[in-house]
Amino acid sequence: MICLTFDIEEFDCPLLYSQTLSFEQQMSISKIGSIVILDLLQKKGVVATFFCTANFALHAPEIIQRIVNEGHEVASHGYYHAKFENKHLKESKDVLEQITGKTIIGFRMPNMRPIDSSALQEAGYQYNSSLNPTYLPGNYNHLDKPRRIFYENGLYQIPASVSVGLRIPLFWLALHNLPMNMYKFLCKQTIKKDGYLNLYLHPWEFTELSDPSIKLPFYIKRNSGKKLVDRLESLIDYFESKNLSFDTLSSCVSVYARK
Repeated sequence: MICLTFDIEEFDCPLLYSQTLSFEQQMSISKIGSIVILDLLQKKGVVATFFCTANFALHAPEIIQRIVNEGHEVASHGYYHAKFENKHLKESKDVLEQITGKTIIGFRMPNMRPIDSSALQEAGYQYNSSLNPTYLPGNYNHLDKPRRIFYENGLYQIPASVSVGLRIPLFWLALHNLPMNMYKFLCKQTIKKDGYLNLYLHPWEFTELSDPSIKLPFYIKRNSGKKLVDRLESLIDYFESKNLSFDTLSSCVSVYARK
């Protein structure tokens, strides 16, 4: 099972690099990228999970409705991307449920930061996908954590996929920067070992970050926009050539729960 996941949020990444972007600019870029992703998934007949901030959803309800209408899963990415309080767990869930008309069962913390399982349970979530079980200098060191889905403290924990052995993260930056043959090989090894993949990206990556007015490090801007669309389409085609199916993280939980 291939689980493509997308973190839909206000595009605040440049703010980390001392660049000022208005909220309108942040939303515009994320909206454009979301439409690009949805168009590609519709073309390929693939479903995915979208972790949305309530703030984004309130300002782009038409995007959220399209996600639902086309059979994808909506999960929570908190209320705001850059600000968090425990009360946001329930508040973001309520907003998303009101907009989608669906029960929201999944959560992912912005920037894969730690989140208390008991707080997630209390807010009514069934699974958490906030763990990247690898080492990234300056971000986190989770080499002692499980690589595969596990049940802990009343929640299903679905880590982002990393390679077998060295735990090379297979997240968005890897798709930008690794040679495609290498990336596909690592994915092939991982799904053979784990039985599924949990890959995550962001809509803003599918816009033209090569624009010099957007000041981000080269390794973030590399192969963005149309190049990343082509890379993702190539990856989907590769998985389909191996007769692998695509599904949502909630389906992944259901499969694991039956074992």
